[in-house]
Amino acid sequence: MSVTVSSPAVRSLHVSRSHHKRISKPRVVMSAVRSSDSLGVAPILTKLKKDCATPLPVLRHVADAMAVDMRAGLAVDGGSDLKMILSYVDTLPTGNEKGLFYALDLGGTNFRVLRVQLGGKEERVIATEFEQVSIPQELMFGTSEELFDFIASALGKFAQKEGGNFALPQGRTREIGFTFSFPVKQTSIRTGILIKWTKGFAVSGTAGKDVVACLNEAMERQGMDMQVSALVNDTVGTLAGARYWDDDVMVAVILGTGTNACYVERVDAIPKLAKGISKSPVTIFEKTISGMYLGEIVRRVLVKMAKDGGLFGGSYVPEKLVTPFVLRTPDICAMQQDTSRDLEAVESVLYDVAGVKSNLSARKTVVDICNTIAKRGGRLAGAGIVGILKKMEEDSKGVVFGKRTVVAMDGGLYEHYPQYREYLQEAVTELLGSEISKNVVIEHSKDGSGIGAALLAAANSNYEHDFQ
Repeated sequence: MSVTVSSPAVRSLHVSRSHHKRISKPRVVMSAVRSSDSLGVAPILTKLKKDCATPLPVLRHVADAMAVDMRAGLAVDGGSDLKMILSYVDTLPTGNEKGLFYALDLGGTNFRVLRVQLGGKEERVIATEFEQVSIPQELMFGTSEELFDFIASALGKFAQKEGGNFALPQGRTREIGFTFSFPVKQTSIRTGILIKWTKGFAVSGTAGKDVVACLNEAMERQGMDMQVSALVNDTVGTLAGARYWDDDVMVAVILGTGTNACYVERVDAIPKLAKGISKSPVTIFEKTISGMYLGEIVRRVLVKMAKDGGLFGGSYVPEKLVTPFVLRTPDICAMQQDTSRDLEAVESVLYDVAGVKSNLSARKTVVDICNTIAKRGGRLAGAGIVGILKKMEEDSKGVVFGKRTVVAMDGGLYEHYPQYREYLQEAVTELLGSEISKNVVIEHSKDGSGIGAALLAAANSNYEHDFQ
């Protein structure tokens, strides 16, 4: 399955997880109980732990169902609710790449611009520089031309500072890898039709258009000598960035606000043609493992316990606590890190964020709830990773688990929540067993998507035959 000159052609695939009837058997709940009777804290907490439990049989079911649904999604569009989206990346970085390449990472209210000077096998990455730029709020609701002109202008200013270790060979156009983390229908490595804006953007005139063309046209209006060589999402960029340094990287997973995964697949294992691709709905499975929702799940449990169990005294529920998403995943992470005798950090978060006055007993219960939700999320995420590996292992007839295989991880949830990371690794080890799990390395690849996009621009360069 490794990418070599003699191996079959490969593609990396973006795995967009979706709820499917095959993976609906393990029960996952968003709240603790449905009864409105006054029950007390202890029985509600007991029921929560029971409902959120992820014993080995449940994890095996999730992993097996993931592998089955991946095959169904590769066979035909609509064959599975698990979307198997082609990335159109046929060439991954090899280390032979030389030259100056840029990257633009657009995925939210800030974007990053980056440049990298590559020196081939001997020198690898000679130098890198990057800047982060905030997008004015009015442009998030403006026109497509206004937004892309702003981005191109910032990119142009960044390019004008080029110097020192950075040099573009004479006669070449600057090439850029474009990480675009919004729903697109991609039809080639250099084209992607925007389906819709998300993350608070409501830019007019872009939906249904090729975002690569929008950026190229904006750069042309700015008088820039630059063109897009690769359009990717953050997971594909992470895979490429990690693979550049380690040939054993076969899978990349982003566990942050949302969840995405991609892996290297052989073309002959993809029966379907790459036709229309629609965005998957946000599903129960994703909600149980993603940073966007873990804090909200804890908040809902706290509301239930306050109403029905008197967690904060009587049936008192602070007004702020009723506000959806007021409690964020960084908040529950901070509370779970509190090792002070009186749980002072927990007390502070509950009061400052949710308007809750608490005693020590209530704070201990809150930490227990945070741990229960994080444990379920981490273990289910681990089962999903094993599902991908299992599918690859079956196709390779024993090659994947028989050698060192690296899973590159990125995303704020994975990086900053140590208990979540531990539970994820714990589930992978349980599912694979101690011997096989020694060959599976789960490795943090921090900010890999930006440099990965630049490396993919290099790997798919118009001038590739000049230096490879």
